[in-house]
Parts: sequence; C-alpha cells; structure tokens
Amino acid sequence: MKVEKVMKRDVVTIQQDTTIQEAKDIMTRNKIRHIPVVNHHNHLIGIVSDRDLVMDRLPKNEDAESAQVHAVMTKQVITAHPLDFIEELLTVFYEERIGCIPVVNQREVVGMITERDMLYTLIQLTGAHQPSSQFEVHVENVSGKLADVTAVIRHHNVNITSVLVYPGETDTTKVLVLRLQTMNPQPIIDHLKSEGYNVMWPVSPGEQV
Repeated sequence: MKVEKVMKRDVVTIQQDTTIQEAKDIMTRNKIRHIPVVNHHNHLIGIVSDRDLVMDRLPKNEDAESAQVHAVMTKQVITAHPLDFIEELLTVFYEERIGCIPVVNQREVVGMITERDMLYTLIQLTGAHQPSSQFEVHVENVSGKLADVTAVIRHHNVNITSVLVYPGETDTTKVLVLRLQTMNPQPIIDHLKSEGYNVMWPVSPGEQV
C-alpha cells in the first residue's frame, strides 16, 4: 500500500516566525500534536510537536511572550514521499520513535501521516477489522509451502483476507498466519491436519497448548 492512500492531505502548517503561543492555539483548535513548519513557498523547513512548545525548552535568551517556533523546531525532519510503501514506514516509525512523518513532494508538504494512521492501516492490512477467523500453521521453510496451504483453502471455497509469515523456532521452519473470510475454519483445519500439517492455533479441545 502506498503512502498517498493513507496520508491526510489537509495539512495544517505554520511558518518559522509564528509565535509559540500561536502554534499552541493552532494545535488546540485543530486537535493535533505536530505541525510542519514551511517557508513562503510551502517548502518544509522544520516541524514542531506539542512537547517542543513547552516554555522551559526555550533558549535562555528567548522571551516567553514573543518566542517564535524557529527557536524550538526540529530542522532535520524525517519525511516520506507519496509513492513510498506503508510497510517500509512502519520500520521508520519503530526505529526513530517518532509520532508523525510529513509527506513531501518536490520539497512541498502534500500530506501527513501519524502513528495512529499507521496503526489503523496495519489493522486494515491484516484484515482484523473484518469478520473472519485466524489460524497458524507451522511449516518447513521451503519453497511452495504457502501455495500448498492455500490450495487446501481454495478446495473449501473460502477467501483469504490476509497472510503473514513469521520465523519459526529454527531457521528451517516458519509460521504461516492466515485470516479467512469464514467464521467456521474447522473443516479447513481438519483438512490441513489430515495432510500432515501442524496447526498451532486454534487448539482443538483436548490438545496441549
């Protein structure tokens, strides 16, 4: 999924000579926690968060009444492009521990994406927001295993909502996590078990967890 499908396009921006109090008021009025700072050409030059606007973070020579955001803004801003992949941005959010990323095209701010947007997108990618069932299959880490498992599912005429692949306990195994558009996956689970697959979840009554 591309960033342009998820980003908010109606972005509130300020300029570097905006006062800190004005920036606070804008955040409160728009119920946001981050504001990109742009120049007169709408080119990104920084970003401020609600934490940046706490007065005790001001340089000592700045007056609290007239202080402007250029005194506290972050100038080295991590950005994204509208055609970047959301899956890649997940790593950036995690590693950089940031709350939002401005989306920039030819230096102009064209959108904003927040950690909340990323969480909602992750829910969409996994299909967890739809009525469905999930099960996990422990398989050998060799080519074709996913195709073999999906062939069993196709035999039951059930749609696959999402597929995730996790590392197994060793390099020779992996775990397939499939979400299916059915509320009764038991016939598929029974079929997989009859083919020799190790279905780790859900656990059938009487089986060891």
